[in-house]
Amino acid sequence: MTCPPLRTLPPRNWLDLWETGRIMQRAFAEQRHSMRAVYALLDEVLDTPPDTPEEFMVRMGEVPDIFYKRRRNLFSALFQATYQILDIAPERRLLYGKLNHLFRIWVTSADNLLDNEDKVVVPMAMAGRSRIMNQVVAVMAADRVLHHLLEEAVVEGILPADKSALLGDRALQILLPSAAQEASEEGGIVHRPDPEYVLSTIHVLKTGLLFHIPFVGPETLDTHLDRSRLRAVKDALLQFGIGCQLLDDLRDMARDFVERRHNYVLSILACEEHPILQVWENRQISLDERLYREIPHAALPTLRRALDILCGALGTLANNGLSLGHERNRDMACSMLNILDLEDLSHAC
Repeated sequence: MTCPPLRTLPPRNWLDLWETGRIMQRAFAEQRHSMRAVYALLDEVLDTPPDTPEEFMVRMGEVPDIFYKRRRNLFSALFQATYQILDIAPERRLLYGKLNHLFRIWVTSADNLLDNEDKVVVPMAMAGRSRIMNQVVAVMAADRVLHHLLEEAVVEGILPADKSALLGDRALQILLPSAAQEASEEGGIVHRPDPEYVLSTIHVLKTGLLFHIPFVGPETLDTHLDRSRLRAVKDALLQFGIGCQLLDDLRDMARDFVERRHNYVLSILACEEHPILQVWENRQISLDERLYREIPHAALPTLRRALDILCGALGTLANNGLSLGHERNRDMACSMLNILDLEDLSHAC
């Protein structure tokens, strides 16, 4: 699907588009409720034995208000909205929302470890300045919370007892292909494959499958769902994830170049044997440089392709009940430039 021309919209209002309909408003509310429930359980789990010296105590920190802002939670709210259009019961939707936040903790903490970053998703008070141990504790604590959630859901009759272990196992299994893909990039890739392979295989594993996470619960428990509709919604979210990953490839070109990671735009340049690659090899590149500004012949078609993929995904979601308005698909797609820190490309919309 090709997007219609963009209607002029002030950038400050782009995020408002995502919370104008009843479904998305409820989705954001449910998602925030789920986050608070997970953080409350983490507060209980992160309970150091009382005889521990004060300097070695570990506690849950205060959760900043910014953690609940729309900009930070758009994907999670979109997941939550799919449960409504699939007619999943409210109590199940809240359980799945909690599971999704645990997935977010696992994925973000793993990325922090791999990329030497510190994007806090579980605030905690711990002595020292160890970035690594904070991530390790976050992963371990989230795993304990998973077991608490599953046990609680069984007691409340939300989850059949014989499905609890199965759902817990699948929560790990769905992440394994993405983990294997990430492992293949550790230490850097040797050569850059064809860009279409990056798009159809690498990015499906790297990001697309992460947009299938919200269906672990429904596919395990909700046997009443319309399977054809479920497949359509799943595919739409996968495509939405791939479109976002193409935008990430533009933003992260410098990091991916320096660290020898897969990148759709860099694969285009490699296939062209473009001389700028050698120029960059001979230059000190900082990780936050906006290299896409130097190669508009590859960057702008990538941007247009990403927007077309996003528009197609939003169109499929609209056809299946998430009515954001077909005439606004282009606006919604372009809002991702703001959300993914690519505002300087908004003129190309």
